[in-house]
Amino acid sequence: MNTNTQRLRAGLFSSAASRLAQDARIMLQKIRVPLGFVLATGVLYFAEPTRASILLGLPLAIIGAIFRALAAGVIKKDKVMTTAGVYGLTRNPLYFGSALLACGFAIMSRNEIAAILLLFPFGVIYPAVIMREERHLERLFPDEFRAYRERVPRFFPRLSGGSSSSFSFDLYLDNREYNTALGFAGALIVLTLKYWLLRAPN
Repeated sequence: MNTNTQRLRAGLFSSAASRLAQDARIMLQKIRVPLGFVLATGVLYFAEPTRASILLGLPLAIIGAIFRALAAGVIKKDKVMTTAGVYGLTRNPLYFGSALLACGFAIMSRNEIAAILLLFPFGVIYPAVIMREERHLERLFPDEFRAYRERVPRFFPRLSGGSSSSFSFDLYLDNREYNTALGFAGALIVLTLKYWLLRAPN
């Protein structure tokens, strides 16, 4: 087999692998909501919480929930280019808040499998989702988004630069962020109950 044939086969293999990976990411993006419920069920099943793990992880999860709430109360999806409030600190405060929530519950669960299930979306699904959503914003608000992208980091917040904004509870409701609060409360109740069950004498 000559060198050109080997290079051609390697190129075809690389192209096919790239297409398969892209197709897999697209599929995961489409099913990420039902997948989230499946992962959450797995987390609660494998979790082995203790009093210490709950006390350690809960503050981080609360901060994440608050971060998401602050973002949901200012964003007007596809209507205006939102740059105020926490959007002045990071371009993706909803996903950053979700990451803090996941890390908090990973600590509370005190189980390696549960932690992997919680953090899986942030390594596999959300990077592609963020890229797609930012391309969408650039099409809607080309000049505004490019200027915004230049001064605000994509994910990890900068320490200063956030502008004041008027939090709207109506926007919070319109964006259905109450679902996060309900999910947070439900998961915390289940973890607490599991803690009491695990410590109960056999």
